[in-house]
Amino acid sequence: MPESGPGSVARAGRRIVAITIDWTIALLISNVAFGGNSWATLAVFAVEQVLLVGTLGYSIGHRAMGIAVVKRGGGSPGPLAALVRAVLLCLVIPAVIFDPDQRGLHDKAMNTVLIRI
Repeated sequence: MPESGPGSVARAGRRIVAITIDWTIALLISNVAFGGNSWATLAVFAVEQVLLVGTLGYSIGHRAMGIAVVKRGGGSPGPLAALVRAVLLCLVIPAVIFDPDQRGLHDKAMNTVLIRI
């Protein structure tokens, strides 16, 4: 993978802003539809991640920050990888522990990587 530019591994700053955007969207939907229930917010966030990453390869936050989720060798992560990745992401700890390649445990578990597009 290139060190910088398109195709390079997305750094922490872009990923943090992307997840903040996604969480804000989930919070807004939860406030309107479920009275701000925290479990509903988490569920909305997870559903967004599974549906969008599983079909498009990116969430709204990812797209806004110019990053996408791909399989390590290239290609779309697919629905199963998106589901497992979203569950681990919702657990938080796997997402904040990452390796020197900037991949969180949720990405390592599903052999995915966030790249710049």
